[in-house]
Amino acid sequence: MNVEQLTAIDVHTHAEVSSEGGSSLTDELHEASSGYFKVEGARKPTLPEIAAYYRERRMAAVVFTVDAEHATGTPPVPNEEVAEAAAANPDVLIPFASIDPFRGKAGARQARRLVEEFGVKGFKFHPSIQGFFPNDRFAYPLYEVIEETGTVALFHTGQTGIGAGTPGGGGIRLKYSNPMYVDDVAVDFPHLKIILAHPSFPWQDEALAVATHKPGVHIDLSGWSPKYFPPQLVQYANSLLQDKVLFGSDYPLLTPDRWLADFDKLNIKDAVKPKILKDNAARLLGLG
Repeated sequence: MNVEQLTAIDVHTHAEVSSEGGSSLTDELHEASSGYFKVEGARKPTLPEIAAYYRERRMAAVVFTVDAEHATGTPPVPNEEVAEAAAANPDVLIPFASIDPFRGKAGARQARRLVEEFGVKGFKFHPSIQGFFPNDRFAYPLYEVIEETGTVALFHTGQTGIGAGTPGGGGIRLKYSNPMYVDDVAVDFPHLKIILAHPSFPWQDEALAVATHKPGVHIDLSGWSPKYFPPQLVQYANSLLQDKVLFGSDYPLLTPDRWLADFDKLNIKDAVKPKILKDNAARLLGLG
């Protein structure tokens, strides 16, 4: 991957469909999230289509599935398929994996294999969908592998559009995604590289506190149009957290085109913009 030739690195994109047509979400949850984000038209790009989309824009993309099979009963897009697509498109795709914490020690062994045999660079957790608090001890064997291998743990934080508007929110509980629970993880795994995904509504101040206090904790800006960012998030991105804030879109729910157009209108210092769009991610992910 030639980082110098990239215009940006998007650290938050979703592989929502497998080569065989399977999806990580039930149809009900998928349709609800499309409605929440006002997604128009077809939404499920294949992995080769994602690669082509980002190559056209001279961007790289971190791509992952979400494994929440314990809670939803729906198997994820295979991690191996995501990693193989990244290996076939190394100029634009960066593979992350997702392992349901309820898989226990078997999940930890799977994580190690994905890093060692498939070159996975990080792991996505969605506590609200997976139904666990990030500081639940049964997830710790998984974190141990992630810390030991020097890969990244990316946690969804704040409200989620998944299940929004369905009866009972589709059974998804928002409480699991308070970033303060990740603070415990950052204490217990002091060398773990962590990303708090999204503006963490209604816990934005908590996320900023954790990221300023714990050296290994970063924030990605995915899932929201920048014009809706809370003012304190913009303030910290411009100052104390300028080296720890990362561009992310949440594609295909939110496109990088829309995100970047709105980001250009934010009052972000000229010296800070390249850090957010590319430099911070390149450093965190160890890209040359």
